[in-house]
Amino acid sequence: MANTGPFPDKIIDELSIDCVIVGFTNNGLQILLVEHAEGISKGLWALPGGWIRYNEGLDDAAYRILRDLTGVRDVFLEQLKAFGGLDRYPSRRVITIAYYSLVRPETYDIIPGFTASDARWYNLSEIGKLPYDHQQIIAFCMQQLKYKVRHEPIGFNLLPEKFTLLQLQSLYESILGTTLDKPNFRRKIMKMNLLVDCHEKQQDVAHRAANLYRFDLEVYESLRQKGYSFEF
Repeated sequence: MANTGPFPDKIIDELSIDCVIVGFTNNGLQILLVEHAEGISKGLWALPGGWIRYNEGLDDAAYRILRDLTGVRDVFLEQLKAFGGLDRYPSRRVITIAYYSLVRPETYDIIPGFTASDARWYNLSEIGKLPYDHQQIIAFCMQQLKYKVRHEPIGFNLLPEKFTLLQLQSLYESILGTTLDKPNFRRKIMKMNLLVDCHEKQQDVAHRAANLYRFDLEVYESLRQKGYSFEF
């Protein structure tokens, strides 16, 4: 809970928060960006971010800023890294603490507010030039995801509750930035006993309906905690 001491609304203008919110759709990985409505970056699209209040913890600040700028709440934010390049912010030294979260875009209503005039999902491959070092922050987050996908299961917060093996493979390919051999990928995934066959098929698809699977949450959590080496 945020501290409500003598200066609850005073900000620390040398320390900020930036959030990398990653989603996944049929078009690939998505990043949630906001359009700045004021300040030196007015009119530019950037990661949801802002100043930390004087009597506010880092985590509290991250959740508040994300909620106020995008309307997104009830997500798990994990601290990614501190970025403190000497020239990352014009006119003065500013250090930012980056957080990230993996979410299903379709489960959130994006509502821009506070200092954001707009907020929307952008395909990772289509993101143009961003202010400050936000492209560097996103690139570092993607590198972390590439490591994670090889050492723990990923997908529970990105895929629908029921998904096809093709959707799962597409997620892994989007994160790794490469094309995987379908038979080899499926053989290794099934060998992990991570998936449960729903004994259902896709609905309302033009092509041949594929089988649907879900994650075995007990196995998922066990593998997430123990880790593994998943080579393709």
